[in-house]
Formats: sequence, C-alpha cells, structure tokens
Amino acid sequence: MHVVIAGASGLIGSALVASLRRDGHDAVVLVRRPAAHRNESQWAPDRGEVDAAALANADAVVCLSGAGVADKRWTTEYKQTLTRSRLDPVATLATALAAGAGPGVLVSASAVGYYGDTGDAIVDETAPRGAGFLAELCEKWEAAAGPAREAGVRVAHLRTGLVLTADGGLLKRLKPIALMGMAGRLGTGRQYMPWISMSDEVAAIRHVIDSDLAGPINLTGPAPVTNAEFMAALGRAVHRPTVVPTPAFALRLALGEFASDTLTGQRAIPAQLAGSGFEHQHRDIDAALAWALA
Repeated sequence: MHVVIAGASGLIGSALVASLRRDGHDAVVLVRRPAAHRNESQWAPDRGEVDAAALANADAVVCLSGAGVADKRWTTEYKQTLTRSRLDPVATLATALAAGAGPGVLVSASAVGYYGDTGDAIVDETAPRGAGFLAELCEKWEAAAGPAREAGVRVAHLRTGLVLTADGGLLKRLKPIALMGMAGRLGTGRQYMPWISMSDEVAAIRHVIDSDLAGPINLTGPAPVTNAEFMAALGRAVHRPTVVPTPAFALRLALGEFASDTLTGQRAIPAQLAGSGFEHQHRDIDAALAWALA
C-alpha cells in the first residue's frame, strides 16, 4: 500500500507513518521544506500548492495537519493560526484530488469537539454540530474537503477524541502532576472525556483507509468516562492519590478561553467503527492507561 500523509511530524502522524513502514507499506510525507529523501514531497498548502506527481501512485491520502489547540492561549491571532493550519492543507489536497491528481480516498482529521458540550447525552456521528469556537472550526475543517467529495472521492473525517500516549498530548502533561499526587478532577469532574489509546487510533485510521467508510467517524474508545473517573484511573495507573481537585477558576486563569473546553466534554461513542467490524485493543480506560504508561 502507498499512502501520502500530511501532518506526518505530529504525534498521530508520526505514529501512523511508523506503523505503515513497519508493515512494509510506502508512506510518503508532505513537507514544507525542500524534500530531502525519496519518501518526502515538498508542498505549500498556504498557497494551495502540492505536487500532483506525489499523489499519482497513492492508494490513499491522509491529512492530519493542524496547530495544537492547547499549545497557546486562544488569542485572536492564534485562533486564525488554528483555522488556517487546518483549512489550507485539506482544501489543497481536496482540490488536487478533485482534479484527478491522485487516489479516490481522502482521510482527513477532525475532532469530537464538533459536538460541543453534550453533557450526559451519548452522541454518535449523527449528532448535530454543537456551539463554540472548536465546534465551528471542526465544521469548517470538514467542509474544506468539499471539492473532493463533490468530485466523487471517498472522504472520511476522523473525529478524534483524547489520544492517550506518554509521548505527548494531555497525558504527557498530566503524568508529572499525577506522580506528585496532585492530579485531581478538573472543575466539577462531571464532563466526559472521549479517550482512545494511540495504538487504537493508528489501527482505526488504517481500518478507515482499507474500508469503505465515509463521512464523519468518531475515533474514540467504546467507553467514554467522566473527568473524575479519568483522573481516578490515572491515579491508579501511577499508584498515587487524586483527591485535591483543580478548581475551574484556576484553569481559566492558566488556559484562558481553552479552559472552557477542558471543563466541558462529549460522551461520544464510535458507532461507525463498531458497525464496520473494528475491534479496539483497549476497551476501558484502565487498560488504555496501563498500555500508554507502560
């Protein structure tokens, strides 16, 4: 299999590339600097430029590009960065595929933030868009693939949850705090956290590539948990107490507008994956954390 990947230097992208190459597949990565190896191709998504020859022999194109939502405070400028870093790459690839430059498959990143705050309600891929900046951004992100979809390309939107790996993301930030016995619930702790292990995330992306799945696909574990349950499980995993909560006002002071999204959540389930026969390696939060922190 020959797969072209945008956003390959990110946490999920690098894991996907490693998985494909480990199994003997070709993974060509799109880079913004001059290509240094045969498995690289230069592109400029901010100018809508991608080499059609790099896409020509691919079986699928995967776009995982996007600046980290928790990397900086959400200033007006950084919101623009979050938006452009997602929309430009998807639109560039979708336009090229619509013109016949490559395969009839585009697998593009999105997020469960699409649903906004769902409270206790269980949501699958049929749920409507929620409210807030992230929900609106996800809607635009998915719409950017429109040219490819309208041209008959199979487009799948990966609405990913909280990916669990000790190599980065939220878990890497929380582990030192947990080891000090200070990783209590965030705010009320009642907000849901739709987690997925990195192992299952990569396996699910490969499953989507190989299947005929299209449209929105929740990449989450089968059993989302509340934040209080997640933090308690993290404490069990590192053998530390998780008694003292982190108050909401402290989160807002530290994170600004992004704090609102850590104090809300989605009880999202992977209905599309389950219906297509995908089997999670880690089906509960304790198993996922044990694997991630091993």
